[in-house]
Amino acid sequence: AVRGRRVRVRKGASEGLARCSPFLCPSSSSPPSLSPSPPLSLPPPAASCRWHYRIRAGLVQNVVSKWDLVCDSAWKVHIAKFSLLVGLIFGHLITGCIADWVGRRPVLLFSVIFILVFGLTVALSVNVTMFSTLRFFEGFCLAGIVLSLYALRIELCPPGHRFMITMVASFIEMAGQFLMPGLAALCRDWQVLQAVIICPFLLMLLYWVIFPESLRWLMATQQFEASKELILQFTHKNRMNTESDIKGVVPELEKEITRRPKKVCIVKVVGTRNLWKNIVVLCVNSLTGYGIHHCFAKSMMGHEAKMAITHNFYADYYTMAGIALASCLAMCPVVGFLGRRGGLLLFMILTALASLLQLGLLNLIGKYSQLPDSGMSDSVKDKFSTAFSIVGMFSSHAVGSLSVFFCAEITPTVIRGGGLGLVLASAGFGRLTAPIMELHNQKGYFLHHVIFACCTLICIICILLLPESKNQNLPENIPDGEHYTRQPLLPHKKGEQPLLLTNSELKDYSGLHDSAAVSDGISENTTANGMKSM
Repeated sequence: AVRGRRVRVRKGASEGLARCSPFLCPSSSSPPSLSPSPPLSLPPPAASCRWHYRIRAGLVQNVVSKWDLVCDSAWKVHIAKFSLLVGLIFGHLITGCIADWVGRRPVLLFSVIFILVFGLTVALSVNVTMFSTLRFFEGFCLAGIVLSLYALRIELCPPGHRFMITMVASFIEMAGQFLMPGLAALCRDWQVLQAVIICPFLLMLLYWVIFPESLRWLMATQQFEASKELILQFTHKNRMNTESDIKGVVPELEKEITRRPKKVCIVKVVGTRNLWKNIVVLCVNSLTGYGIHHCFAKSMMGHEAKMAITHNFYADYYTMAGIALASCLAMCPVVGFLGRRGGLLLFMILTALASLLQLGLLNLIGKYSQLPDSGMSDSVKDKFSTAFSIVGMFSSHAVGSLSVFFCAEITPTVIRGGGLGLVLASAGFGRLTAPIMELHNQKGYFLHHVIFACCTLICIICILLLPESKNQNLPENIPDGEHYTRQPLLPHKKGEQPLLLTNSELKDYSGLHDSAAVSDGISENTTANGMKSM
């Protein structure tokens, strides 16, 4: 994204200087407005509108200057932004279900192939309609890559390393974000930049050879024949002795090979009692986190017709990226110390406080600044607004990231793709509020912020209903996920009957005379989250 300068000439009006609309980053999963500019003011129908572009940083030519997307055509810029985000939303929903049905590896391969096709074709677009349509399919394929890689990382890692590996992937993503302005400055033209950032996906074709299918997913869906072949492949590559090292796994698989695979769709969640609640809570958290992030960004940059924080495009860009990087760095010790649920709760409380203080305290400061003897000025209000916006962006980014990771851990393996798709699609809806507000010239901005501030308060209460997944094994099927319940604040004493029992425990309950024995068995064989220990 680059910032340019344009000169508008009307009949009967003097020449004026204003900033042009930001360039759309073709491959970004959440294209930000890297050069926040005031909304385009459309001239009367009778007025002639002519624009002269003077690009100040980054690209020499962008899609706005190439197809003259100004005046009456300014709305097409926002449609191009919608197309990528809508493609991501549909991609997460559809590829998530497909990944649960055919596997993570095929979804990754076909997504890489088609993103190469659509991504390179975007660079050859002849008009904005073709550009927006291809961007939709590009976002669809990008969603498949993101979702399949996320599920594979979670399912390949042991419990103690899942969060660390996820954060390493986040830091690599942040590195690409920091490199983007440099690539734009080197490429100079948006078509060259599009080709440069798509071509590295060619290397991902090697994933078909390097990465196997998720063995956890094969076992959970009862594909025992494919599981046996994969285990034998691992033992052959690692030069292991099958008879001594497998410990009877292969003979057990051979007994079950005749069983038909049992694949599950995410729709089965509707009939559950706890699992659907956990997924819905995390969907609302991701929607709120990514949605309110735009509110804080606009508050810091100025949602009215103001200049950005600085007059330098690169300073504005790296300020946003630096806040996201600081958020990722802070998540590591916080989640390690407080756990998944505690970390998510802490960051959501910070988000709610920053939002409420910005809406309430700043309004109070604005009223006092109008008094002649108050000693307050608008600069004091702007400084407080910037401080609260930075804290809000910092915490809301962590809320969105942790919600996706939390969902990947508590969703059963048989429907993990569908669960991740729902949470990532909710995050996409949150991001979609940014171009919607820009399309409406920031009208209703205050109400937009108030609604999301109320959602943060609801999310704080709902997070308390979630289980803690730190150092816990991943649930494999829907019954495992259903028994993944919230840890009680005060654990029951030995010999004391718990108030709530799982379905399996209710089936084993034989009568009042042996309730003490049953309760002792529950306390010894049940983990902190209510899951049966094997």
